[in-house]
Order: sequence, then structure tokens, then C-alpha cells
Amino acid sequence: MSTEVGSTNPIVKAIIAGTAPRPAQLAAARGALPIPQSDLLEALVHLVNSEDAEIQTQAKETLNSQEIETLRTLARASDTSPKILHYFLTKEHTPAEIQEAILTNLNISDDAIISFVRSTRNGSLLELVAVNQQRLIRSPQIIDAIINNPFRTGEAERRASETKREFFEKERGAQQIANELRAQGNEAAAEFIENSDLSTQISSDGKDGGMSVEDALLIAKHIEIPDSETDDSWLSLEYIEDIFEETEEQRQAILHKIIGEMRADNDDLSSERIGLITRIIQMSMKDRIKLAAKGDREARNILIRDPNRVVAQAVIQNPRITEQEVEKIASMRSAPEDVLRVIASKRAWARNYPIILSLARNPRVPIANVLGILPRLQAHDLAQLSKSRNVSEAVRKQADRLAKARRK
Repeated sequence: MSTEVGSTNPIVKAIIAGTAPRPAQLAAARGALPIPQSDLLEALVHLVNSEDAEIQTQAKETLNSQEIETLRTLARASDTSPKILHYFLTKEHTPAEIQEAILTNLNISDDAIISFVRSTRNGSLLELVAVNQQRLIRSPQIIDAIINNPFRTGEAERRASETKREFFEKERGAQQIANELRAQGNEAAAEFIENSDLSTQISSDGKDGGMSVEDALLIAKHIEIPDSETDDSWLSLEYIEDIFEETEEQRQAILHKIIGEMRADNDDLSSERIGLITRIIQMSMKDRIKLAAKGDREARNILIRDPNRVVAQAVIQNPRITEQEVEKIASMRSAPEDVLRVIASKRAWARNYPIILSLARNPRVPIANVLGILPRLQAHDLAQLSKSRNVSEAVRKQADRLAKARRK
């Protein structure tokens, strides 16, 4: 028998603590105590479980005699004891309107809801419980109770099943994948699966717009960098507005752009590779940024072509990126200016002659950066730039001046 007391009345406290004399308990059971109704009901709810048969019987009769208006007021009050709400919610023959009011009362406990859902025959009230997704997530036993209740409506079952699938089955599937990857020694991939949006998108069959287990494992194979090696300090506030949820049409446009550029570069585009690109683009932008920063060479080669500058920026911040990859990016006409500017300003790459030459030849590189590079170029490359129609006139003129100065 619970001894928790919501009332501050000393008589009620004594009754619930078991220290009140029998005459006082019997008076309470008969409803004869001169105390507020809410306090009396709390005492009565306690006394219906009394070992004293007379007190128990009297308490039940008094509770059964409560007027509907009294119950309606208590069911809606924000300070009604959870024990009173529990009793009348699960009590046989409580009017449905009172049960409905109790179900929406913030004081009702999850345990009371579970008991009610398991026993009720009222499908409409099961729907009311199923609508409260926050409570279902907090206490998943309610979900199972709804699904197992033979009097559930189709709507109640649908809502409960959707919540179970979205917040429990998918997360559990993601955790199983992460555990398997960790057992294989792939800590980086396990971290990615656990911390990404994929944790709520993975389902066994990939239906409802989710990602199948096979898709998730395919992406995980291309994660090679653990969290401990990544640095997101470059992700300043100026980039936040570029991180948004894309529409399906926007994702399709990105997919066609990347495939088109890779075809133009004569990259091998097998059906498996196109499948990988498709799966990556279906990921949220936030996850693509993470993949760009933690992924392998294949992931970097795909995501550097993402039109979003934050995704592309994450690629060159990847700690495993090679100078050969940077040289290729430096020559790309589709690379964002931000990316090319970072490459041009990074000291380690600025000492690599093929990289700075590719930057100088790329018309996408900001002129200020190119003019800073030109003095480091060899004479014959300056001469070629001075005649190139692929760079700006300012670059051609400066290259010509430097080339002539070298000859003198």
C-alpha cells in the first residue's frame, strides 16, 4: 500500500501513515470528516485497500456515491492527487467523460495510463492516449499496451505503431549496426551511425522514406576518421544559414550535378557507385557534412562536388585528405570560392607547386589570391598564363609583367 501523501492535512497524513485511530479512519471511510473534498478523497482512495473489512467496504461505498460534478471538477484540477486520478481512471463504471478529463490531466501517472490502457474497452479513449506522443516516448509500455488491446481502433494502433517504429525500432536498429561495427573494430563508423540523423532513419526494409540496414552499412564502409581526429572549429556562424533541410527536388538536382561532373571527368560510374552517390545525397545535409569530414577518399570525391559550400568546406577540412586530392580540387571549375580561398591560404599546400599552379589557372579562384600566387610561379608557367583566355585580364597582365621581369 502506497504511503505517499499529496495532502497537507494532518488527519489525512495520519490515516495514510497508519497512525490515525480506528474511529477516525471509520469516519473518513463514511465521508464524515469535516475536511476539504480533495483531502477526503485521497484518504478514501487509501482506505479502499484497508485490511479492516468494515473500513474498506464503507470507503468503497462513499467513493461510489460521489456526484458526477465533483468528479468532473477533480478530474480537471491541476492539483488533484495522482492517486485519486489513478483510482477513478481505472475504476469500473467511471463515466467516459471523467476518464477523458483524467487522461488529459498532467498529474496522471504513466503507471495509471498503462493500467487503464490494458483494461479499457473504449477505443476512443485509446486514441486519446495514442495522440500524446511525448508520453508514449517516455513510457513505451503504453505503446505495447495499446497495440495489444483488442478493443483498439485503427487510428490508435496506427499512431502507436508509428511512434514505436520512429522512436524505438529505428534507434534500436541503428544501435545494433553501431555495435556490430564496433565489434569489427570500426569505431569511426560506429560513432557516425550513433550520432547522425541516420539513427532515426534506419529501418529493416527502408520503407517510409527511411534508410535500410544495408544502405547504412554501405555508407559506414566509407567512414574512416574517428571523432577524436576531427576538428569543427572552422564551422563558424557564417555557415549556419547554409545548413537546411532540402526538398526531394533539390536532392535530385544535386544528384544529377554530381553524376554529370563525374562523367565529365571520365570517372568510372558503375551501378554500384551511382547507388552509393544516391544514398549519400538522400542523407540530411548535416550528415553529409559529417561524412565529408570523416569519410574516405571516395566519400570526399563525391562530396566535394556538393553545391553546398559547407559540405565542400568539410571535405578540405578532412584530416586524411591528400595533396593529390587538393591539387584536383584546386583545378575544379565547380569548386566554391570559399574552398579555393582556403586552399590558397593554407601554408602546407602553398608550398606544393602543382597545387598553386592549378589555383593560378582556375578562374574561380579570387583574383586577390591568384595575384599572391603568381610571384611563386616559374617563368614558363607565367608566360602561358599571360596568353591564357581562361583567366581574367588582371591575371594575364600581372603574369605578363612578372614573366618579362624574369627575362630581364
